[in-house]
Amino acid sequence: MRLAALPLLLAPLLLPAMTQAANLIVCTEASPEGFDVVQYNSLTTTNASADVLMNRLVDFDAQGARLVPSLAESWTVSADGLTYDFKLRSGVKFHSTEYFKPTRDLNADDVLFSFNRMLDASNPWHKIAQSGFPHAQSMQLPALIKAIEAPDPHTVRFVLNRADATFLATLSMGFASIYSAEYTAQLLKAGTPEKLNTQPIGTGPFVFKRFQKDAVVRYSGNPDYFAGKPAIDTLVYAITPDANVRLQKVRRNECQVALSPKPLDIQAASEDPNLKVEKTEAFMTAFVAINTQHPPFDKPEVRQAVNLAFDKANYLKAVFEGTAESAAGPFPATTWSYAKDLPGYAHDVAKAKALVAKAGLKDGTKTTIWTRPSSSLLNPNPGLGAQLLQADLKQIGIDAEIRVIEWGELIRRAKAGEHDLLFMGWAGDNGDPDNFLTPQFSCAAVQSGTNFARYCDKGLDTLITDGKATSDQAARSKLYQQAQAQIQQQALWLPLAHPTAAVLTRKEVSGYQVSPFGRQDFYKVTVK
Repeated sequence: MRLAALPLLLAPLLLPAMTQAANLIVCTEASPEGFDVVQYNSLTTTNASADVLMNRLVDFDAQGARLVPSLAESWTVSADGLTYDFKLRSGVKFHSTEYFKPTRDLNADDVLFSFNRMLDASNPWHKIAQSGFPHAQSMQLPALIKAIEAPDPHTVRFVLNRADATFLATLSMGFASIYSAEYTAQLLKAGTPEKLNTQPIGTGPFVFKRFQKDAVVRYSGNPDYFAGKPAIDTLVYAITPDANVRLQKVRRNECQVALSPKPLDIQAASEDPNLKVEKTEAFMTAFVAINTQHPPFDKPEVRQAVNLAFDKANYLKAVFEGTAESAAGPFPATTWSYAKDLPGYAHDVAKAKALVAKAGLKDGTKTTIWTRPSSSLLNPNPGLGAQLLQADLKQIGIDAEIRVIEWGELIRRAKAGEHDLLFMGWAGDNGDPDNFLTPQFSCAAVQSGTNFARYCDKGLDTLITDGKATSDQAARSKLYQQAQAQIQQQALWLPLAHPTAAVLTRKEVSGYQVSPFGRQDFYKVTVK
């Protein structure tokens, strides 16, 4: 989520010919699932597509905690909260590549295409997305948006069926990125619509060049970017699953930025005179999703027993090593509407055993624990975390098999609801608590796949929906606190941690800021 303020262009750096000051290599932890960001919900994919290649109508300024202009230079909202008019910025150009040469600048047709594709089942692009539109579906945009109109080529009007306090902030999310209607028409005419996922086009600060799965993504600086050409000429994502290898690479200057370091690596980097550790409190929650559609976890007593049996203090010490706060529910404690007085689940093996017996499992049961192979900010040590959970469940008669699944496959299968217990994490996009509630606990999100607990309850759904229907923050807080109470009582998650977001950089890197939402902005970065 980039700031809309347009920085002055930086003068070219005069450096020896042997240096590559205009290149930036970023060591990342996993491959993106693709580049058609609307089809996916993982942060890894958003980082590789929406964050560098694309723009949205508005952005969220994390430092100022406010929405700011992006492709829309201004907007107005009607008094009844049902009509939003966006005035588009003039002169915004789409990327020019070997596979696409735009003949016009961005206009309202591009915005209409980008949203109608997700909302209109009759749109020819609607059924082409093999992974569907998880965010648009879980956010219930097809039911929310009554019409999208273009009063003129540089004005877009959204008409809603009901007022929604989260609508404007939702437009800053990666899935709301704006696509080229001209490029997609070209692909459809050629009979190659799948290329939108492998040969992306956007308006963002970097232009896609090449992707080699599990190896590298290459981008070049966009000379026609509306905010001015970035100082970086070449941006490379070096896909490096092992966190220790990422540390070694940044030490050797094989990459200048390393994402998702392990806690021990953060300590090591802080003692290295050539490195910097950039930190911020993350608006994120690590958790184990409990699939309520799979027996025996369809019984709340068993889900509650899982929460009671797990020694969370031991887990936090072993896995996060002092770099995270204990999570009691879906929201970080700094979130407005956070319910601080909920009882939670203290570690109590005897009580957990009693609940398992009450659920009719006196002879025990078997299950599976799914986790990823590579470390991440929300799961610094996947293997150790899964083993700790496995051992604690064993104490209450639940025999769990650990399954390590490649990230892309893990996400795909988890969205289909194949998991039992799933180590997962969620990052909010703009500080609004609904960024956790609607995607993770609404009935619509069960259908879209982002509700990993697979829990649909009319009462909880009503609390979430009513919370979005009013702009009164006090009223919203009351509803959201009731929702948190139900989520905790039903034990839909095993909440784990709210981490500190940290990124390692070389001393030569300037202008990089860690996002509390896990987003990546390399537009303002320079390398001396």
